[in-house]
Amino acid sequence: MKIENFKEKLVSLCDKEYHAQPRELTANQLHCAVSKLVMEELSPVWDKSRTAHDKARKASYLSMEFLVGRAIYNNLLCLGILDSTAEELKALGVDISEFEEVEDAALGNGGLGRLAACFLDSAAALDLPLDGYGIRYKYGLFKQGIKDGFQTETADDWQRYGDPWSVRREQETVVIHFADGDVNAVPYDYPVIGYGTENVGTLRLWQAETDDEFDFDLFNRSKFTEAGEKKRAAEDISRVLYPNDETEAGKILRLKQEYFFSAAAVADLIRKHKAIFGTMENFADYNCIQMNDTHPVIALPEFIRVVMRDEGWKFDKAFEAAKKVFNYTNHTIMQEALEKWDSRLIERIVPEVYSVMIMLNEAFESEMHRRNVPQDKRAVMRLIKNGTVHMANIAVFGSSYVNGVAAIHTELLKTTVLKDWYELYPERFQNKTNGITQRRWLALCNRELSALITELLGDDSWVTDLDKLSGLKKYADDESVLRRFIDIKHAKKQQLADFIKKSEGIEIDPKSVYDIQIKRLHEYKRQLLNAFSILYLYYEIKDGNLRDFTPTTFIFGAKSAPGYYRAKGIIKFINEVAKLVNSDPDTKDLLRVVFVSNYRVSYAEKLVAAADISEQISTAGTEASGTGNMKFMLNGAVTLGTLDGANVEIAEEAGAENEYIFGATVEELEKIMPDYVPRDITESDPKIKRVVSALIDGTVSDGGSGVFRELYFALMEGASWHVPDHYYLLGDLDSYVKAKLAVNRDYSNELAFAKKCWLNICSAGKFSSDRTIAEYAKDIWHIGKV
Repeated sequence: MKIENFKEKLVSLCDKEYHAQPRELTANQLHCAVSKLVMEELSPVWDKSRTAHDKARKASYLSMEFLVGRAIYNNLLCLGILDSTAEELKALGVDISEFEEVEDAALGNGGLGRLAACFLDSAAALDLPLDGYGIRYKYGLFKQGIKDGFQTETADDWQRYGDPWSVRREQETVVIHFADGDVNAVPYDYPVIGYGTENVGTLRLWQAETDDEFDFDLFNRSKFTEAGEKKRAAEDISRVLYPNDETEAGKILRLKQEYFFSAAAVADLIRKHKAIFGTMENFADYNCIQMNDTHPVIALPEFIRVVMRDEGWKFDKAFEAAKKVFNYTNHTIMQEALEKWDSRLIERIVPEVYSVMIMLNEAFESEMHRRNVPQDKRAVMRLIKNGTVHMANIAVFGSSYVNGVAAIHTELLKTTVLKDWYELYPERFQNKTNGITQRRWLALCNRELSALITELLGDDSWVTDLDKLSGLKKYADDESVLRRFIDIKHAKKQQLADFIKKSEGIEIDPKSVYDIQIKRLHEYKRQLLNAFSILYLYYEIKDGNLRDFTPTTFIFGAKSAPGYYRAKGIIKFINEVAKLVNSDPDTKDLLRVVFVSNYRVSYAEKLVAAADISEQISTAGTEASGTGNMKFMLNGAVTLGTLDGANVEIAEEAGAENEYIFGATVEELEKIMPDYVPRDITESDPKIKRVVSALIDGTVSDGGSGVFRELYFALMEGASWHVPDHYYLLGDLDSYVKAKLAVNRDYSNELAFAKKCWLNICSAGKFSSDRTIAEYAKDIWHIGKV
């Protein structure tokens, strides 16, 4: 897209909106002005795409999160005007880097939401009719701070300077009915711009509002308060992502959120379809709905409820239509993450939907009877059992297809958590290994490396066909190319060092190894194992056992859920380890530990481009896929990880000799865990015992909170809900340290290590979300280009 007379139009708009020249505006004002100008130019193309999508067979992606990050740079890149806009702004006395001050849209937490954003980007670039549905959170997750080593949380009011990339479409508001009152779902549409195409997808996010007005009768304060509380309760639905659901009030809010956006999406799709075709009889011919994890599964019984009520369909007809429309992506094999709801709670909040769930459960019982499924298997598979609704079971029973998100994950679904379902419906199960968009995660975040790749390949067609990176393999032994790559990596490391100094007030050495672990804070992702390994290295250096160690900066970035006590304790422990090693004169020039605050998409863009080592160390069998591992790989980092999730396929693509794999495999853990006693390890290995004992022996302080002691006994003795060291940290620690030392030694051979990194880049083609989405389109959604 080309914007004619960009400078003149921008100057006019700035004068009209702000009575000032562009160079006189704040970064946020300038962001709003440029975004508004681009949106005006984009509008006719977007309208054309919206119409085309609605008339075609299309897919709709329902997700609790869409972690889109900062929009401005990515949108300009996808429109093909990033460089020209930078030049036009420069002519007006403005540096485009000012947009670095613009905050990310806080609409997601981790990989689930970022994957959803990548998928929309890829579908738009592939000219496919895919649109997204979610919630327009006012505050999103939270803004993280670090105080005395502990995580702090404050509201992330990302909209306070405006939201210029969204369009409010109040005329398409949907009324959502809860037992305790109605709430309006007001849609805000975000354009998803297809790189190199005129296809613009739509991310429709729903904002909760109410028609209730405050009563300003000063003589009836109780009525005023009642109306205000009712309005607030309604608007709470879209106020914050993932409310703390430890309490019943939190559970109710979470359930309302899930029903709110799911029901709104179903109503919207039905309205659009009937407006064009006038009937619901062919709805399944033109619509498929992808449920991203179990959060939107309530959309399935909601669809059945609506067509039974409004179309007069019998249950059997409605259910057959639903099975053709809905598909389910599973993101975990962990039982605690497969959503389950108290039946009484669902009946209390959305009683009509619960009635449909009962019908679904009866349909399940009938089918199991026809198929002669044994009672013991039925007991596992029931949709409703012991007063609990199992959302994953509803999803599998009511979908055309069920997919895992990495080869090993899908196989584990078939053999463990969904084993009985797979034996009953093997034709429904597919694998769709996750991917990332190379537009944001290379072309945008690493312009220097992108330029080198384009030069070597002769054009930039890799931006839409990542498999072309394999053409770089012929340069793997070319010293001049590897030297240029090394220089680029150092430049990105310097940029990150500058940013960390500005953001955190911490200095790091860009000449050191950058060993980075960035992801959601969870016990299974084993940030605690990483911290233990650093403490292990610290003691080895102090004792004089470790010589010729290449100076290393260990960087962590992660947010813990506010109510996740242990995860917050792990953050505190990492920061205490940092305090210890960073201040010790014997180690401060060799070890540096940094926990960056408020990890988010725009921070990740800087971190992945600068990394030498990608930490992907989850317990084998727990990480469904991972996508951070792919972002690091694409930017030329080696993987230090277990054979878990997509790590398995990364090692296959790039060669295991170019990664650093450690730890027990899934098969080994099946044999180890039944008889595993972590104390046997600590008692037989004094080095490991010293590291773990740091939690309780005063080496580091938890500020009197008791959280370190709780972590220690969780490892040593377990808890009522898990066995000791249930994620096998201590069992993998020795293997992990050895792998960490191996990569540290190899780094000292600059060219040999650069070759490993280069071969990772060359082998990253498989991990484009373009490939993933093309597979979804062909194998699950059965959609074609618009």
